[in-house]
Amino acid sequence: MQIVPIRLFETKPYRTGGQKTLTFCSNTSAGAPLRKLKHIKCPYFGVEMLTGNEMPKIENLIDACTSTKDTLKILRKNKKYMQKVEKRIFGRFEKAVKSNPDLTLPDCLKLWYQEAVTKLKLEEFNVLDDVDKISLKLSPENALAVHEKTTRCRQLILENKKEDTFKRKHLLIFLDELIPQKGESRIFELLKNRAAYLPTSGMSQNAFVVKYANRTEEEIAKRLLRPSAATIEHIKPNSKGGVNAIGNFLLASAGANNLRSNMPLTDFISMFPKIPEYCQAYIEQIIDYIHMGKLKGDETYPYKVQRVLEKESKGLINLNLSNFKFSKEEAKEAVSRYYNRKKR
Repeated sequence: MQIVPIRLFETKPYRTGGQKTLTFCSNTSAGAPLRKLKHIKCPYFGVEMLTGNEMPKIENLIDACTSTKDTLKILRKNKKYMQKVEKRIFGRFEKAVKSNPDLTLPDCLKLWYQEAVTKLKLEEFNVLDDVDKISLKLSPENALAVHEKTTRCRQLILENKKEDTFKRKHLLIFLDELIPQKGESRIFELLKNRAAYLPTSGMSQNAFVVKYANRTEEEIAKRLLRPSAATIEHIKPNSKGGVNAIGNFLLASAGANNLRSNMPLTDFISMFPKIPEYCQAYIEQIIDYIHMGKLKGDETYPYKVQRVLEKESKGLINLNLSNFKFSKEEAKEAVSRYYNRKKR
């Protein structure tokens, strides 16, 4: 696997979940002030994130390890950064290696593979069954098209051919390209929302085991931490007209950023109901940094992001800024003073 240094740019591959590398595509230069912040917790998943400088250093330490014991030691030191699935997989690794010190990380995944692949297929079928049920509310033409696609998905899952495998993103793209007839828009939203639950390595332990069973120890170890790398996230997706401005940006983990992609924020919240709580914790950290003088020239950021989050979440996220010592006018004045000084 080609290793690409992780930098703090927006990652927007189409809803594919865990990625081997990060994809850099949108202009997020206005998010530069956010990239400098450390110890920030992801506003979507609530886990502390790794900065762009920290991740390559950890990867170099992993590359230098000469035993699985050493690799686990590095991972243990950074366990707090791991997201839910990755933390559980790490716990299984520790337990397995403790029982059998000769095991490597790939050995563990191979031992778990057969059970994981069976359970993964059942997880996938459950979602596809729900998609079929929802599609019955569509016109006969669209319902048949969806059914034909999900039938093909099931065939690919059962055949398990390396050269023609089932990929979650293909179903999601298909649903995006299918044209709703009059009155079907909401049904299509429900279809896409349910299809988004198709398991990825960032959502399902079984998917993680199946995907990484044939990878190297270094790849597996790095994968446990990569989803927690800090990236710039568009609140209103760039593909849907979201502007490249700091008021439309969150500093979010790569795992959450990739998983959401261009999904409506309301749908993402339905998948992860704690997002409003985590966004509040995020903005409180940002406010602390502003009070310390760490975001000079961006004192209006909390107000800007409050407005965009409330709009994109349709009121599900309503940030409380009562701890912010700047009123809107005072924040604007602070920004004005900062740029006036820069001009001198």
